Amino acid sequence: MYKFILRKLGMGLLVAITVSLATFLMLNLAADPAAMVAGEDASPEAIEELRVQYGFDRPLAVRYVEWIGNVFVGNFGESYYWKRPVFDLFLERAPVTLTLAFSALTITTVVGLLLGVLAALNPNGWLDRFALSLGTAAQAVPNFWLGLMMIILLGVMFPIFPVSGDTSWKHFVLPSFVLGMSAVPQVLRLTRAGMIDVLGSDYIRTARAKGFGPGRILFQHAMRNALLPVVSVIAIQLGYKLGGSVVTESVFALNGLGRLAYESILGADIPTVQMLVFIFALIFIFLTVAGDVFNAWLDPRLRLE
Repeated sequence: MYKFILRKLGMGLLVAITVSLATFLMLNLAADPAAMVAGEDASPEAIEELRVQYGFDRPLAVRYVEWIGNVFVGNFGESYYWKRPVFDLFLERAPVTLTLAFSALTITTVVGLLLGVLAALNPNGWLDRFALSLGTAAQAVPNFWLGLMMIILLGVMFPIFPVSGDTSWKHFVLPSFVLGMSAVPQVLRLTRAGMIDVLGSDYIRTARAKGFGPGRILFQHAMRNALLPVVSVIAIQLGYKLGGSVVTESVFALNGLGRLAYESILGADIPTVQMLVFIFALIFIFLTVAGDVFNAWLDPRLRLE
């Protein structure tokens, strides 16, 4: 098990280095960084002054080595737009996004697993068709449209929940529902397919022949094997919800990392964008490795791969 974990961590480290290099190159080669910071109406002299001020006139390799070296000691630079250390901005906005992401993931997991298991217990029945129809509808509806409909319905017509801000738990109900429902179809389908496959296997029939009750068969035997692919998907979905909350946070005016990324892009704030992309990539890598390790713990055969 330890060798498996070390191998996965080594692969994750290589991916992190690759992502850092790709992020740095894309942000610095897509356009002139000095011109982006200066704005459209800046004179050539002002652009050149900024190029020298922020070190854009130095070789790209030197700037990358300096940046990655600072990252390893926790220094992500200073924001061009807010004139503050970018990591301070991250720490300031992270609690909102973490609350939103974990709340949305809870909705995704509970609704997806529940509907998937119920659909698998009665394939092609009315509940199965309802679950698949709900999953198709949830996948087809864009987050911004569902968010606006929730605001109109539960914020304006029936003012049950607030539609903007992040000062209380009520502010997270609607955005968590919107962000959580978008991933329900994936969890639902994987759970349904896995449960149908496992419930038809020989060892489940043997358990029934021995007189095991339906609850014991479902929870102790079937779900342990059926949910192996679902674990990886749920781990990745947490990464998506942390890094992909830009639209939801903008619709509900939440001051989280997604909105910070949006504002930084509009303000050509390269250090902040670099930090957010790199940290989100690290989160994805960590969650993927954690999902693989958890699956290997559930199924020892995976450790031999």
